[in-house]
Amino acid sequence: MRRTFTSALFLAWPAAVWAADVPVSSRVDAVTVFPQGAEVSRVAKINLEKGMHTVVLSDVPADAVPGSIRVEGLATGKLEIGSVDSRRLMVASTDVAVVASERRRIEDEIEILRDQRGTAEAQFQAAETQKLLINNLSQLPTRPAPAQGAERGEDWSQILTTISTGSLEAQRNAVDAQVKMRTLDRQIGDLEKKLIALSPAEQERTEVRVHVEALAPLDADLVVRYQVPAASWTALYDARLQTGDKTNAPSLALIRRAEIRQNSGENWDNAALTLSTTRPNASAAIPELSSITVDFEAPPVPRPMAGAPAPTAAPMKRMAAPEAAMDGDQMVMAEAAPEPVVVEARQADAVVTPFQAVFAVPGRSGVPNTGEAKRVQLLTEKVEPQLSIKSVPREDTKAYLYATIVLPAGTPMLAGPVALFRDGTFVGTYALPMVSPGEKHELGFGADDLVRVKHALVEEKRGETGLISTSRTDVRMFKISVKNLHERAMKVVVLDQMPVSNNADIKVEAAGGTKPTTVNVEDQRGVVAWDLKVEPDDEEVIDFGYRVVWPSAKTITYR
Repeated sequence: MRRTFTSALFLAWPAAVWAADVPVSSRVDAVTVFPQGAEVSRVAKINLEKGMHTVVLSDVPADAVPGSIRVEGLATGKLEIGSVDSRRLMVASTDVAVVASERRRIEDEIEILRDQRGTAEAQFQAAETQKLLINNLSQLPTRPAPAQGAERGEDWSQILTTISTGSLEAQRNAVDAQVKMRTLDRQIGDLEKKLIALSPAEQERTEVRVHVEALAPLDADLVVRYQVPAASWTALYDARLQTGDKTNAPSLALIRRAEIRQNSGENWDNAALTLSTTRPNASAAIPELSSITVDFEAPPVPRPMAGAPAPTAAPMKRMAAPEAAMDGDQMVMAEAAPEPVVVEARQADAVVTPFQAVFAVPGRSGVPNTGEAKRVQLLTEKVEPQLSIKSVPREDTKAYLYATIVLPAGTPMLAGPVALFRDGTFVGTYALPMVSPGEKHELGFGADDLVRVKHALVEEKRGETGLISTSRTDVRMFKISVKNLHERAMKVVVLDQMPVSNNADIKVEAAGGTKPTTVNVEDQRGVVAWDLKVEPDDEEVIDFGYRVVWPSAKTITYR
């Protein structure tokens, strides 16, 4: 039966009783990614004889947070962990045996190429010698003529043929040899560069030394957990709105996605990914407040006389920060976990607690150690939107379609970009703030061409009032019309604004026959809104304006 054991950094046994180190390699098995940082679980399989051992893992990244390192696992017998130590050190970045084998292969290949180059060089020298001999033949006609009566022994026709064919052959052999030597020199140079690159490369890693005692020969799966800061995930969303028609209600599908990045110093290959909304690196407690006092300003301090030494403050002694102590969990014995079952393809499982939400990404995924984005889909939620039209005709006479949603109970929506689709067509993006379950939020889905909005200034006049104390007035009146060309009634919200006085002598009064439904919308002074329900092929008209009164001796300005 496999037993579960957990440990932390505690119970320091005497170093003299430890057996030889047992180096093991591990692989990344599971990763929990936070909005900033991640917790990685590595698994190492070991076989131990009875007695005390020191298991050494050197493949933990250098940026692993020392205080977060914990060891647990499963064993076929009783296995106790005495302590866990960690330190940073430089280790070879590649397998030494593999590097040595590759070095021997490259050196043998270089030796063969150098032999071939020597042969090509000999071919070139032979061609040069042949060219020299042919050149000597070409000097025969310049020799002195034989004595009178003696016969010439040269067959000039044969000599000239030999010179022609020999010169051509010698030149061809020389050129071929030069081409071979250049090619071989290039190949030898490339291999020598590879040989230099095979020089022992080192990188900084975290070495974890686990001191254990096996009460009997056993096999064990050690699980090393640690946190790394250079990782993160951000939320992405698709909002797909079906606007419906006269007989079909609108619907909205909210698709949650996640973008994962990491540059922690290790690749996460074929790992089980979990995304958590917890922020382990954020502040764990509120900041402290100090008292604020108010007092009269102190009188100025007289300047010291010339030559008088300025007082000096005693130097403050720097206190060394205490080293962080590591605490741990106590050893726990439990029954073995059930055998794993095959997981079918599905959406991420969401586990919600009062303080965090956790998404288990289905299957296993890989996230490279390059900072490149890895995107995964988490959930698809169906919500019933409330459609409305909004318009600010003073600035833009277009009408815009909005969908008001209420987030279902469950997981919050973290801040992130939303890709907006209306009836299957991409209409834009939106920066979503954090939305809690049960909270209402509006999403805009672009201009609605079936709602026509017009804005007109129908009156603008200035004048004076009063006989003794004259005041000036500024009156402006507007007309806003909204026409609905849909087959169904639409809720329309029209927004506008009135001037806001910053002085008690300036009075602003609303005018017009259509009173706003809401004033100071979203606590913005002067912003007003009318909530309308416009029937199909109907038109609503808003008469709106204001009157500003101020003393005639002064001048006002609109900002």
